[in-house]
Amino acid sequence: MGRLARTIPAIMLAFITYIVFSGSTSIYDLVTGTIISIIVGVITSNILLENPSKIIDVRRWFWLIVYALHYFFIDEVKAHVDVIKRILHPKMPINPGIVKVPIKVKTDYTLTAVANSITNTPGTVVVEVDREKGYFYIHWIDVATVEPEEARAQISEVFEKFAKHVFE
Repeated sequence: MGRLARTIPAIMLAFITYIVFSGSTSIYDLVTGTIISIIVGVITSNILLENPSKIIDVRRWFWLIVYALHYFFIDEVKAHVDVIKRILHPKMPINPGIVKVPIKVKTDYTLTAVANSITNTPGTVVVEVDREKGYFYIHWIDVATVEPEEARAQISEVFEKFAKHVFE
């Protein structure tokens, strides 16, 4: 695909990110966002996008929305409640440790989305990614299992399911 086909989605992504993080749609922010997005899109388009036609796939957008809603309203809420209970419990019941979790995703984008989802969820942090051997090493606030497949089922499987639909 041509440079323009890669640049336009990169500009759109940069612009959306700019507006979301600025939290404003004033004329100043729209103009500034447009200028910055064009610069960032032109510079990064060949790095960001391998297959620009994926960005216009409506199914991927649907899964992205489902992923975001599930993550923010189910996974995040459950994890926050769990951590709050542990903090407020008189004995603070934690069993921290690092577990080895198999990676079952293919692309860099999917891997990054899953690792970020794990890290941003309270109680878990990806501390190492061993791409060669196919494992995440995750610090878990309350280790329920050290068996890799069981840990994957409890920590990353739901994120992988959604991320695969979006990125693979």
